[in-house]
Amino acid sequence: MVAETEMQAPAHSIAEEQEELISEFAFFDDWMDRYQYLIDLGRKLPPLDEEFQRDEFKLKGCQSQVWLVGERHGDRLVFKAISDAAIVSGLIAIILRIYSNRTADEILATEPDFIREVGLEEHLSPTRKNGLGSMLTKIKAEARAAAGG
Repeated sequence: MVAETEMQAPAHSIAEEQEELISEFAFFDDWMDRYQYLIDLGRKLPPLDEEFQRDEFKLKGCQSQVWLVGERHGDRLVFKAISDAAIVSGLIAIILRIYSNRTADEILATEPDFIREVGLEEHLSPTRKNGLGSMLTKIKAEARAAAGG
């Protein structure tokens, strides 16, 4: 029964999920609070099975270690990921919230506007921005492969 629940469409569209995320971050007045919120989100990530913590699933371009795996569940792509760094784990949590359990077409049609809207673009270090870009590139590549192109 759990597997069936995973395959159900998310309750919110990607656009609604992005808007909700933007609203959550807008609640905090300063960036120390936003960073803490990111860290708290990252702490809630489910553990990643050790079978996926191998080099073939490790992202290049990240200063910290990040493992990301995508699996097909019907017409949806479900992503799982983990990092050894607190803020990066938070970035993973928001990326998965937006893009995991979506169809390839939804993923490909959705630009990560929330990054700019939340202010991550200007408040992340260059190495974290590179890591975030690597995660998004991997997710989009998996979606293109699933869509057949």
